Amino acid sequence: MSRAPAIEVRGVTKRFGDVEALGGVDLVVEPGTVYGLLGPNGAGKTTTVRVLTTIITPDSGTAEVLGLDVTKHPQEVRASIGLAGQYAAVDEVLTGRENLELVGQLTHQPKSTIRARATELLERFDLTHAGDRSLKTYSGGMRRRLDLAASLVHRPPVLFLDEPTTGLDPKSRNDLWDLIRELVADGTTLLLTTQYLEEADVLADRIAVIDRGTVIAEGTAGELKSQLGATVLEVAFPDDAAAAGALATVGAVVAGAETDGSLVRAPVHDGARAAMEVLRALDDASVDVSGITVREPSLDDVFLSLTGHRAEEGDAPPDVDDPDRGGDR
Repeated sequence: MSRAPAIEVRGVTKRFGDVEALGGVDLVVEPGTVYGLLGPNGAGKTTTVRVLTTIITPDSGTAEVLGLDVTKHPQEVRASIGLAGQYAAVDEVLTGRENLELVGQLTHQPKSTIRARATELLERFDLTHAGDRSLKTYSGGMRRRLDLAASLVHRPPVLFLDEPTTGLDPKSRNDLWDLIRELVADGTTLLLTTQYLEEADVLADRIAVIDRGTVIAEGTAGELKSQLGATVLEVAFPDDAAAAGALATVGAVVAGAETDGSLVRAPVHDGARAAMEVLRALDDASVDVSGITVREPSLDDVFLSLTGHRAEEGDAPPDVDDPDRGGDR
């Protein structure tokens, strides 16, 4: 018999004045998995997390965490979850250890275990050497690791990470990815929001693509990529204008051709044959080509195909429930 979902969202909507932040979101997250919520700024990712973590109340629909309705049992839900947002929710005046111990007190952990738990988490997140230093001396990556450690003080079975690697350098990002893998290996269920396609591809067992408050596709990374066909054909031109001028010629040979700067890109099933036919057509039209590539599809291709823009180019209105945050990220 299958286990009940760790997270289940059905038809959740949310408006802020005239802005529809969520237009009927549906999600099911299985226990012990990473679920990626992928979309651009303003897509509705953070609003979804805020509903699930009881920060805001949905206008309609239902949302459950570990079988608990977030609107009917908010206290029980909060006791069962951890949340690490886009910005580290730690106190710069305190040391790393003091921050963790404070969280232990706020989450009503037994006093006899708080210091030991703080020591354990400092070790796990490679912060022992800085545990008794003020956060003012911490780098961005260290702060993010401490923030994640703070969300785990009370050992929550479900963890929400809202763009956890935003602003991190590549090494810090990879280190955080390793920590996330360890948490899931230990049985934690994780919902991860991100606008980084590579991050969703690397970490998530399943991915929901959200745009303008609506889930427009859902599945594994492989399933989403398969929607585009076996391969992607990319034809490079000297400049953007040349690519735009060649679009009709390429599109007459392969369906679904689109421009992306100085590239014309199209999903194809027989890459080698398509490449030869496109080159022949361009040669007949006396169009100069800088290069041609046949490659496997990426989540970037999927997102562009589904939305008409890249993940970092979202133009949805900002989340107005928290204007000081600068929008839903």
